[in-house]
Amino acid sequence: MMKIKKFAGLGVVTLLTALNPAKAQDDVLVLDDDVQFDGDFAFDDDLFSSAFDGDSSANTSSWLDDFTIKISQQVSGQINNHGVEIAPGFSLPRQAELETNRLGVNIRYQNAFAPGWLLQASAQVRIYLNDDYQYRAEGGSIDIETRGNELFLQRSFDQHSIKLGRQTVVWGETSGNSVLDVINTTEFRDFNIIDIEDARLNQWMLVWDYFGEDSNFSSFVNLYPEFNPPAVRGSPFFFEPEFNITDYDRDSSLLFEAGTQWRKSFEGSDISFMVAYLFENQLRFEDPINQMGDAVAENNDFFLLGFSANRAIGKLLLNFDLAYSHDVLADSFNFPGTASLANPVNLKKDQIGTSMGFEYAISNDQSVSLGIQAQMLLDEDEGLLPGQSLLNDGVFGSWLMRYSNTLMNSDLDISWTLQGDLAANSLLALVGADYTINDNWAVGGQIIGIASNEESPLLFFAEDVRLSATVTYSF
Repeated sequence: MMKIKKFAGLGVVTLLTALNPAKAQDDVLVLDDDVQFDGDFAFDDDLFSSAFDGDSSANTSSWLDDFTIKISQQVSGQINNHGVEIAPGFSLPRQAELETNRLGVNIRYQNAFAPGWLLQASAQVRIYLNDDYQYRAEGGSIDIETRGNELFLQRSFDQHSIKLGRQTVVWGETSGNSVLDVINTTEFRDFNIIDIEDARLNQWMLVWDYFGEDSNFSSFVNLYPEFNPPAVRGSPFFFEPEFNITDYDRDSSLLFEAGTQWRKSFEGSDISFMVAYLFENQLRFEDPINQMGDAVAENNDFFLLGFSANRAIGKLLLNFDLAYSHDVLADSFNFPGTASLANPVNLKKDQIGTSMGFEYAISNDQSVSLGIQAQMLLDEDEGLLPGQSLLNDGVFGSWLMRYSNTLMNSDLDISWTLQGDLAANSLLALVGADYTINDNWAVGGQIIGIASNEESPLLFFAEDVRLSATVTYSF
């Protein structure tokens, strides 16, 4: 196995996802599980109605109206000089520096172009400017990166909905901290302000939903399973591996994932049962033969059984998720960018995990939420060699608390977030503010403080204080 630094714990994934948990989806109308559909599936001459008929200029204007474009300039950095003792007698200097300086363009297109039909697509462009870590990694030159996110076609008829293309599947009830949200992969590069659409990666799926009178079914087939990409060179999460990390070599093997969920609603509550065949999002890397060449990426498939429930009591919403995973790698975890650092024991075990928490609406403008995630390997000592130990032993997990308050006729949004692991080895605190100037312009800022001891992967960022600022123009 690779002789590289081992990391333990879960943490930053949960928090970074929670920085802007819903803003990326606020202006999107997706036909969801609460929609009932009438009609038939007859492909007649009027299938697309008059979507492509009539005056060309009017059609052009209509199609252009379906675009939403957001342009943002983001700047962030670590602002305090200090040192971190990562080993007895060895201190890692942490210098104040600008980490990110980038111009971003997010484009979304959504068009219900005919009765029962929906086309949705989104993409992003990132331009890494002077002093951005990506700029430095490219040898002092501006780097431009493009990425396609969503691209799916949805057909709704009677009580059915079928979606084909790049999309996400979310099963968990506990917002931002669920043991069931392991279907889509994620990518985190830094502590910068992010939208959830930038972190969760869409995958090529076929999704079928059935909306019954008192219960719903939802099934998916992932046609091209992907894996969490490692951090890019230069990012705070990048550490130089002993052997070069490459993409997974699929050869000619056929990979797929599949799952189904049954959901039933009662007055004030919902319950769901789900089952899935999946691949772990995090790859395991082995040393190359003869210690020469690139590291060898290995995947791991497993079965997931899940249950979720929620209960509304006045302004209080209680959430609960339960996951049983069969044949997961004993030391697998999803700390961002650590594919090159993880050195798990090559041993499969069963794992049980739960997420629970609440969301409370203090008023129309204020809300608070708490989510706790805990996981445990079953028979964790079985199969271990003498002197061998696991990184994740006993009960491990994380907690996340968030408060938000909207002021000034909802133009100003102030929030704070606290996140730590169950062993109390780390704490990450965030305070953010977003101000909407008008229909087009908005500004935002965040301050992040990190505390950690030697038992947490956040040790490398202990005592860091980070500032972020964003200016956004949308149209």
